[in-house]
Amino acid sequence: MDKKAKCLIVDDEPLAIEVLKTHLSKIDSIEIAGTACDAYDAFNFLAQNKVDLMFLDIHMPEMKGTELIKTLKNPPHVILTTAHRQYALQGYDLNVLDYLLKPISFERFMQAIDKFNAFFVSGSEVSVHRKGTNEAFLYLREKNIIHKIPVSEIVFTESMGDNLKVVTENREINIRYTISSISDILPSDDFLRIHRSFIVALGRITSFSPVSIYIGEKEFPIGTSYKEAVFKRLDYNGFINK
Repeated sequence: MDKKAKCLIVDDEPLAIEVLKTHLSKIDSIEIAGTACDAYDAFNFLAQNKVDLMFLDIHMPEMKGTELIKTLKNPPHVILTTAHRQYALQGYDLNVLDYLLKPISFERFMQAIDKFNAFFVSGSEVSVHRKGTNEAFLYLREKNIIHKIPVSEIVFTESMGDNLKVVTENREINIRYTISSISDILPSDDFLRIHRSFIVALGRITSFSPVSIYIGEKEFPIGTSYKEAVFKRLDYNGFINK
């Protein structure tokens, strides 16, 4: 990563701040811009300084971390920290990246940092990752939820104006993204754009006609300008001119 991310640590417990400082000292890509002992200090700091990431304790005196988020017009990425599991899920209504339960282990800390890096590096609602040679997966941000999707589970994507629907074996995810951009990310050996609005997984195709592709009972139109490329990939050019 060429650009270092700047972070703010907000916690009323000095020991909790030191734990995060220790963890962050092992991460070259993130630098600590400042610390704050309560939500008011954090608010004032953010008014004067731009940060990319905020580690934010939920349970603080006078103003909770979740209340601080609501006061910010353009909050940075937020990773909540808390010793109280019952408070943690409140943060997912506020578009946070993750929450960490204290005491925070370095392994769990790194999982949260991985989520942050996915979006800080790409600046996008989508980030692609690989483990080994065959385990590609995507992080997709849908409002306040980040989905981790194995590429092998994607059945098709559908363009809906400025939004994109990604359909897997067991869920549908709607993100602000374009079909052209997702086309650049998905492996061309496994996916085929058949229409200006549809990309399908080649291995999921069960049948086709001169004008349609079928995945099970679902029918997808073949765009006129895509027909030649589609039937070439399907190795059946007899339909092209029909």
